[in-house]
Amino acid sequence: MDDRGNSPDKRPTGDTGTRSRALLSTTRHWPCWKKTSRGTPIELLASMSVDDLRRSRPILLMGGVHGDEPEGVQFAEETLRWLLEAEAAGEKLCPWILIPCLNVDGRAADQRVNARGVDLNRNYPSRDWTTESKADRYFPGPQAASEVEVQGVVELIRDFHPRLIIHCHSWEPCIVATGDRALRDGERLARASGYELRPEIGYPTPGSLSRYAWHDLQIPVICIEERDRHNGMSDLSEVWPRFAPGIQEIFRDLTDRGAST
Repeated sequence: MDDRGNSPDKRPTGDTGTRSRALLSTTRHWPCWKKTSRGTPIELLASMSVDDLRRSRPILLMGGVHGDEPEGVQFAEETLRWLLEAEAAGEKLCPWILIPCLNVDGRAADQRVNARGVDLNRNYPSRDWTTESKADRYFPGPQAASEVEVQGVVELIRDFHPRLIIHCHSWEPCIVATGDRALRDGERLARASGYELRPEIGYPTPGSLSRYAWHDLQIPVICIEERDRHNGMSDLSEVWPRFAPGIQEIFRDLTDRGAST
C-alpha cells in the first residue's frame, strides 16, 4: 500500500460520512486504495501512516465482503466512527486498518459475488483452494487470488502481518473465532451480542479468509455473522449497539495476540 490513487473519488455510502473522515489526515485515508474490474474505487482507512503500520501489526477489519450483506458494512462504518472519535478524545487504541466495503460492485448490485461473478470469500490463495463449488453464488474464480479485491487483502496481510483479522457478514447469527489466539476476542463479541461462539462455520469453506489466514499463516481470524434481512434483521441501526461493547474491548486491548511469538 502507498499513496497511489489517493484522490477524492466516490466511496461506499454509510452513516458515518464525511464527519468521521474529516478526523483523518490524508496519509491515513485512501479513498481509492484499489479499483475493481469495473474501475470502482475501494476505500481504505488506517490509524497511522504506512511506515508506522509496518511496525505495529494492526488489526485488520473489513465489511462488505459479500455485496448482499449490508449489515457488515454498517458494522464496519460504525466501528470506524467510534475509532476516530475515541482517538480524537485521546484514547489509546490498538493500531488498525479498516475497509468499510470490500465488494463495492457486489453491494451496488445487491449480490453476493463481485462484478466478475466471484465469491471473494472463496478466492483466497489457501492451500485448499479449489475450482469446485456447490452453486454459482460460491464460484471461487478461475484461479486463486484472481480478483483485485482479494489481491489487495493478500497484500495487506503480507505487508502488515496483522495481529487479528475481523470480517463482518450476515447470515445465521454467530461468532466464528478461527484459531486459539482468536478465542478471547471472539468471547468478547459473543458475550456482547449473545450469539453462539464457534471455532468453525460448520461446513467446508476452501479458499476462505479463515483457511488462508489462520490455517496457512497462523493469523487469527474472527468472522462476525449478524442476522440478515431473512433472519430477523429489521433495521440496520440494531447492528452497532449489539456488538459495540465487544469491539471496543478488542481495540482497547493493546496486546499482540501472540503475533510476536
